[in-house]
Amino acid sequence: MGDAQWLLELVLVGLLAATLVHAIRLERALGVLKRDRTALEELVAGFNDSTQQAESGIIRLREAADGAGRHLVRQIEQVRRVEGDLAFLIERGDALADRLDPLVRAARQAAPARPAAAIEASGVGADDAPRLRSQAERDLLAALRLPR
Repeated sequence: MGDAQWLLELVLVGLLAATLVHAIRLERALGVLKRDRTALEELVAGFNDSTQQAESGIIRLREAADGAGRHLVRQIEQVRRVEGDLAFLIERGDALADRLDPLVRAARQAAPARPAAAIEASGVGADDAPRLRSQAERDLLAALRLPR
């Protein structure tokens, strides 16, 4: 039994050596895995930070868009008010033009233009000519005065 025991011990030593080699390889693999795990944790932490920054950026962007939208709505409302005022003024202007057109035509037919010699003979200088007003001009000015 001595030889068999030696043989059994040699097999056992061989198995222990193989186990030791596998343990060393396993320990190295675990070290690499630990390093990779640390790198993975850092990567996940960086990804979380980037995600939080993106979320806060989206929130700021929404706030800016909401503010711009509210400003745009106010401007559109103001434009609509002005549009109504302008439409009213255009209608008023059209009505006044329709009323003044026959008056201007009648004034042109009734009073031919005074020649420059007649203005000079009347003693009115060229500086005073703008003060001379025909009936059509007076009617126009009266029509343009809006009721208050």
